[in-house]
Amino acid sequence: MLRALKSVAFAVSAFLLAATAVAQGGEPEPAAPSPITQQYSEADDAAIEARLRGIFAEIEELSGIEVDATDGVVHLSGQAANESVALRARELAQRVEGTVAVRDDIERTLDVDDNLIPVVERFETTVGSVTRAWPLYAVAFGAFLLVALVAHLIASIAPLWRLFAPNPFIARVIAQFVRLAGIIGGLLLALTILDAMALFGAVAGGAGLLGLAIGFAVRDTIENYIASIMLSLRQPFRANDHVVINDMEGIVVRLTSRATILMTMDGNHLRIPNATVFKGIILNYTRNPQRRFSFKLGVDASDDPIDASQAGLDTMSELDFVLADPPPAAMIDNVGDSNIVIEFFAWIDQRETDFRKARSVSINSVKTVLENQGFTLPEPIYRVKLDGVSTLSVSADTVFDTPVRTQPVTPPSTPDAEMDVAPDDHVRKQAAEERADGEGEDLLSDQRPTE
Repeated sequence: MLRALKSVAFAVSAFLLAATAVAQGGEPEPAAPSPITQQYSEADDAAIEARLRGIFAEIEELSGIEVDATDGVVHLSGQAANESVALRARELAQRVEGTVAVRDDIERTLDVDDNLIPVVERFETTVGSVTRAWPLYAVAFGAFLLVALVAHLIASIAPLWRLFAPNPFIARVIAQFVRLAGIIGGLLLALTILDAMALFGAVAGGAGLLGLAIGFAVRDTIENYIASIMLSLRQPFRANDHVVINDMEGIVVRLTSRATILMTMDGNHLRIPNATVFKGIILNYTRNPQRRFSFKLGVDASDDPIDASQAGLDTMSELDFVLADPPPAAMIDNVGDSNIVIEFFAWIDQRETDFRKARSVSINSVKTVLENQGFTLPEPIYRVKLDGVSTLSVSADTVFDTPVRTQPVTPPSTPDAEMDVAPDDHVRKQAAEERADGEGEDLLSDQRPTE
């Protein structure tokens, strides 16, 4: 009876203490762990140790690692061959239920045998797997070769592709595309047989990145290749055309898959990348055989420029190589300090007349006629003013007031219109000889459209 009363008194006292703590805004202090709770925590540590020891015992490379757990903290010790083995042990310990933290005191032995033997064993396992599966690999390789060979044979039928392609260059491009498609198709078939399409995805991703990097590296080459295709489809010139590409002039020899070959007017071999040609400014003198030349002559300021212009026009009209339609023309270009500059224009047929020769003969003929008819082609006049001396007007052949003696020149009575003005075919002959050699491809064709 007394014991029961003591128990009741103890319970009432505990209740009053708790109520007082709550009324004061505090939390009741937790009671000390009972002996049953302490035994349960030790059981958890023992379970963690047993679990990890069992796992490490099943893995040969982890068998030398010792485990000790206290309050959920796992202590790993012992020896491991290298860092990767120790890392694997830590990862396994962290995955065991109840583990709070892992302390790594594992010794890395870095022993040669411990590190080399697993590699040799894995290699032997791989060789054994390949040896057992060689018939399947042989079938996959045979399928790849068969598809690639069939595609190669089809691509080698040149007459077939020329039926669809405008020129041999495009035909070769199509043939190469067929070969590439055959190789990729054969590879896909082989990987399907080996059930390794996942490998193809990884390889394709890596190849895509590699292709992007290579694309940036050979950007100019790819641009030049595409320009060659475009130039071969719609050609801006023909063989033997006289062209100026940007500031480079010459006779067209051939168009290759990489460059346009010109024979310059000096007889030199000029190679221009097709990308430059495709984006460049092209002047084709051959497309329109008629070409206009011009030159300027000055007459004295006291002369009548209209009469001088008419005299020059009459002279050019009498030249056989000057076309009557369109007719020659002349106009006053400007009035200088001591002369009036007249510009003359005339047209020729480049198929029968050389441009430079015609211009040279025309200048000489008009100059001679103007001099014969009394027009003065003045020289520059300079005014020199000296202190205390009157202003002197001197010409270019006078030193102050002392004239320079010169021999009188008697102009010819008639214009020199008999000079040979036939086209100079020397450069064209050189270009034709190089084309006749046949050393290299030529994408130019009279059957293709021009721009």
